[in-house]
Order: sequence, then structure tokens, then C-alpha cells
Amino acid sequence: MTEKEFICVVCPNGCSIEVKYEEGDPPKLISSEGARCPRGKSWARQEIENPMRTFSSSVIVTGGEFLEASVRLTKPISLSKVFDVMKEIKKIKLQAPLKIGDVVLTNPAGTETEVIVTRNVSVKVNQKQKEVVFHAKIN
Repeated sequence: MTEKEFICVVCPNGCSIEVKYEEGDPPKLISSEGARCPRGKSWARQEIENPMRTFSSSVIVTGGEFLEASVRLTKPISLSKVFDVMKEIKKIKLQAPLKIGDVVLTNPAGTETEVIVTRNVSVKVNQKQKEVVFHAKIN
């Protein structure tokens, strides 16, 4: 039997949860103590038996006002798949324009999530075009 202590991240309480579990594939939770709410107890079980994560990253954008756009997962994925998904995200190259919520990757590494854009990226306007638009507004 193995013992471990976690600080719960489900709510602002930040409970210190002590768990006992049997190692294996997957590990099996035996007991947990310290959670002040049912969500914390559930989170501790998941963290032992099948830890899940969500994350954000960035992808390369061509033809846009920014060289990169931020992206994130729409659902948590198994911790064991994080690096596989990151490898797939690293390969993405997008063309502007982009809108928040655009789906750029579906089911990466066999997971049940999508990768979506979290920043609007307009098409880059060259300096000469900007000057013409600027002068047109003045006159």
C-alpha cells in the first residue's frame, strides 16, 4: 500500500487530502481523508486512478497580425496522453484570419477533445495599405 498527500485544486478551499492506494495498472484507491466536499473526494480518486489534465499552448500563424495564436483543449485528457497531444499541436501551422473558438484539431492522439483557438488573429495588412486607409479616414 502506498500513501500520498495532495492539495485539492477543485475549489478554493485547497484541502490537504491524504490517500492510500494499491499500486497497479490502474492503481486502486483504498481510502482518502481530508476532503471537505464530495468533489474533493472524487478528484482524489480520479487523480490516483486516472489523472486528467487540460492545457493551453500556441501554434504558428502565417499571414496574420500575430505570428502565433493561443490554443487550448475543450476537455481534459488522460495525463498519459499529454505529450502525444502536444506533439500533434506542435505540427499545426494556421493561416489567418482566425476567430476564437475555431477548431484546429479534432481527437488528437485518439483523445476525445478538440483543440480550439483562443485569440482572434486578423489578416496582416502591409504598411502601404495601412497608410492608404489612414489617409482616407483623414480626408
